[in-house]
Parts: sequence; structure tokens; C-alpha cells
Amino acid sequence: MKIDDGQRFFSIFSAVGPSAVAGESPVEHHLKLRVRYHEVDGQGRVHHAQYLNYFERGRVEMLRELGHSYKEMEASGLMLVVRQMTIEYLFPAEFDDELTLTTRVEKSRGARIQHRYRLLRERDQQPIVAAASEIACVDRQGNVRRLPGWLQQPS
Repeated sequence: MKIDDGQRFFSIFSAVGPSAVAGESPVEHHLKLRVRYHEVDGQGRVHHAQYLNYFERGRVEMLRELGHSYKEMEASGLMLVVRQMTIEYLFPAEFDDELTLTTRVEKSRGARIQHRYRLLRERDQQPIVAAASEIACVDRQGNVRRLPGWLQQPS
């Protein structure tokens, strides 16, 4: 089964307008992944829950690329927790596929960050997954806190 609905995939990914953090141009991060054997199910396809781990890696590596460490953020007493996740599975990825995960900040204000994700298979640019998340900033006790200034978009 081949999904030829690439237009729909990309419209899902870009449904929200331009994004930025701290007044910069849109923040978008690309991460190369290779599907490992322990990530697949009995049919040899990436298990649906594994995509959540890919998205987490994308967010953490995006912070690192911006010059910040999630580990240091946690040490300061702030944590980013998933409040909502929406995933559309478009086509299966299989063991040893090379993938590119694009993570983009759509909105970042107050205590929340909204991300969009797209995952493509490298060899044929086949869309695999489109997703969106809302991440909340909390302290160690679980109380909602404002995002650090460097993560805030200007109003």
C-alpha cells in the first residue's frame, strides 16, 4: 500500500502559520534516525508507541542545537511534560529504514510550547508520520510554571 497523499501530509504539517522563538526565524530542527531492530514489532514495522520516543529525541536535540540543555533545565527545577499528542500514521517504517524527523516550534508562550513533527523515509521521501504536541512547563511538584524567557515567543 502506497500513500500518495503527500499534499495532505504537508498541509497537516504546515497548518499553523510561521513560528519563532525569541523573535528569531522559525525554529525547525532535522534529525536523522535509523530504525533499530528493537524498535519494530512482530511484522518488522516500527511499533506505534516508538514514534513518541522519536519525537522526544527531536525536542531534546532541538534544545541542544539552540544552545540549551534539557538536563540543565531540569536541574534548575523546570521540566517539560507532554500535555497533548496527536499522531497520524501514514505509512509504516521498517527495520533499518533511514528516516528524517523534522521538529518545528509552532507557538511558545506562557507555560506551553506547541510542536509539529513530520517523519520521512530518506530513500523515497515517503511521509511516515505527521504529529503535533503541546508541551507544558512544570516545577518538580507538578505546578505549572512560565517557560524560561529564552523559550518564549514575543507577544
